[in-house]
Amino acid sequence: MNSDAFEPLAHCSDETIDAALKEMSPPALLAALVTVTGDLSLLRPELRPSPLALREDSAGLSPDALDTLRVLAGGVLRLYRDEGMPSTPPLSREQLARTMSFCAGEDLSDDYVDMMLAELHGGVDDDYGISWRKKPAEHQLEKFRVLIIGAGMSGLCAAIRLDEAGIPYTIVEKNEGVAGTWFENSYPGCRVDVQNHFYSYSFEPNHDWPEFYSRRNELKTYFENCARKYGVAERIRFSTVVEQATYDDARAMWKVDLTTPEGPETIEVNAVISAVGQLNRPKLPDIAGLDRFKGPAFHSARWQHDYDLKGKRVAVIGTGASAMQFAPELAREVERLIIFQRSPQWAAPNPDYGRTVGDGMKWLLKNVPGYASWYRFLLFWRTGDGLHASLQTDPGWPHPERSMNARNDLQRAILTQHIERVLEGRPDLLEKAMPHYPPMGKRMLIDNHWFEMLCRDNIDLVTDPIREIQSCAVVTENGQRREVDAIVFGTGFQSHRFLWPMRIVGRGGVVLSEVWGENPRAYLGVAVPRFPNFFCLYGPNTNLGHGGSIIFHTECQVRYTLRCLRELLESAHSSMDCRPYVHEEYNDRVDAAHSRMIWTHPGMQTWYRNEEGRVTTNSPWRLVDYWKMTREPNPTDYIFA
Repeated sequence: MNSDAFEPLAHCSDETIDAALKEMSPPALLAALVTVTGDLSLLRPELRPSPLALREDSAGLSPDALDTLRVLAGGVLRLYRDEGMPSTPPLSREQLARTMSFCAGEDLSDDYVDMMLAELHGGVDDDYGISWRKKPAEHQLEKFRVLIIGAGMSGLCAAIRLDEAGIPYTIVEKNEGVAGTWFENSYPGCRVDVQNHFYSYSFEPNHDWPEFYSRRNELKTYFENCARKYGVAERIRFSTVVEQATYDDARAMWKVDLTTPEGPETIEVNAVISAVGQLNRPKLPDIAGLDRFKGPAFHSARWQHDYDLKGKRVAVIGTGASAMQFAPELAREVERLIIFQRSPQWAAPNPDYGRTVGDGMKWLLKNVPGYASWYRFLLFWRTGDGLHASLQTDPGWPHPERSMNARNDLQRAILTQHIERVLEGRPDLLEKAMPHYPPMGKRMLIDNHWFEMLCRDNIDLVTDPIREIQSCAVVTENGQRREVDAIVFGTGFQSHRFLWPMRIVGRGGVVLSEVWGENPRAYLGVAVPRFPNFFCLYGPNTNLGHGGSIIFHTECQVRYTLRCLRELLESAHSSMDCRPYVHEEYNDRVDAAHSRMIWTHPGMQTWYRNEEGRVTTNSPWRLVDYWKMTREPNPTDYIFA
């Protein structure tokens, strides 16, 4: 840590410091204090956070403990303001591990030390970049061209890293703007359900997020700004669709057929990076009579803003993540909202959801060395890897029908109490809204006042299956007919049809969609045998069902992909193809891990599994495991030519 980082303190009053400390994240601040002072005696028992605390601003500490921490922090900040910051040696691995475990409130393995060292000591950019060993000459790099499909979060990340490495690239994007899911989804209440200080690029932190869980427009603006700042925007071809990509084995090139605003076009590139994501093609249910409905009927990802739903009778079909956000918004303005639910969802209370980030918190993120990095790491743990153990099957657990293990059962108890409290006095709703499968068996949602909304007089929660849709009504299996003016589908996406509808043709004319069918698989979620120099971002088994930031996962995949390209370029080979046995062994490990996890629990339906019951979307690994797996490619995993 150098004194330059503390320069703004020289101009801060006691009042500014004290006001900022009222908005602290106690674990992040304590860890930052230990980092800058090297004083592990600050890790006092009364300051140890609770891993079960719901409120981030208290972390389960008592009021007296919070006051103690503020006094300690205020003293350190004033001292460094008045006397300058002394030169403090970096924490040793042992000290860092002790600080991590203490501030997380539970024992963490040493697996996390290397990752945190990269975050704390300025190694993030180098760690996630290409890391040349012997950089090729510029004329060699100029001949190697990469096509990125998609200008969403992962496509922009790949472009930025390719540009840093000096590798030419082009992005094609089917939409008219960047940001992917945040471009396409504009429904009322749309926002991220991962806290923004973790849901952002490691190399482009934003200490000015207006809310802890930002809204769609803020997220879209963030990615637009990144595209401009890093010079990516001018390399994007908008309104351009990839129809087919065909590998020419003799020339080790990909021929890519495009549909552009000017008409069909074919380009050739050395490598293709697919950044189309998993959840970008809406899925509509197969309901009899849907084509006969006379009113507007649209998917939440294709919201029809030109139709005013105010005062209307609206049917919502589906109760997943999107509906959890838009239905409470609609409930305030429609005459009647009829929600058709196939199965209830677990939704966790979160006091930070919708809460604004105060000036004090922003000040701490910008001015206290180590605070932003520790805050990011503790979000990583609390909303990601800290939950992983609760998803594992305990063979000796006596209640497998309701939970996976003792920790998962405690989560169930907390969530059940929340639902029972909100729906007190409404046994009719409680029976419909209480899930019967283990928590986190499906995507865990954040309660956006969903259960409160169900108690409104203008809400009907219908659990009887839909039989048909008529010209102006929805009819259920029990014969009840409900007249509606509009239908909104919150029915998810084509999650098992990876890369669809593109046609990807590899060696020997093999078609990727035919290889995969409804069972997509890839080595590390990135590479598939017989498709050389073709890399997937957010591919099969890379969704984060246990929590965490998909941006973190994407940065791991981008790093791995770029270092694969490094292997090609530094060795002067023209192609690299994943060995089939490597691919098979990896996916066997994936399936074995999933067999011991919650998503294969038989008591529920989930889009995480295909029709045969295999989990195709989710990663079974801890984030730190995947971080390690993707840090460096093993050349022996590939056939080079």
